[in-house]
Amino acid sequence: MIRKPSMAGNAIPLRTLIVEDNVQFRRSFREILENQFPEMVIFEASDGKEAFETIAASQPHLVFMDIRLPGENGLELTKKIKARAPGIVVIVLTSYDLPEYREVAKDYGANHFLVKGLTTGVEIATIVRSFFSGGQAPGC
Repeated sequence: MIRKPSMAGNAIPLRTLIVEDNVQFRRSFREILENQFPEMVIFEASDGKEAFETIAASQPHLVFMDIRLPGENGLELTKKIKARAPGIVVIVLTSYDLPEYREVAKDYGANHFLVKGLTTGVEIATIVRSFFSGGQAPGC
């Protein structure tokens, strides 16, 4: 069972997994998270197989999931993650802001949908805090 952290003076550090095949984007996104949440423990995966191995080993509270990945796509991975560990918050992160992707993400259990390049670091921090401060974050 994954214990949910709180953002206020919590002894459990927020564990986050970034699933993204583009190394440069993954590094940049990691920097955004590290700047906003210096206490956050961040893991990285470049495909579905690596994502599942990392989830099993690290039990993240939060997963940022790209849609286009080598092998299995991020929407299918989201569905599998939510089936196995419904308490993990999954935020789909993609360049493809298509209504059909948003709908499938929602149907497969994604907690939120962000568009790369249109979302600022401050907005990302606000969304993360809303999930882990006891508040209700907006959905897909």
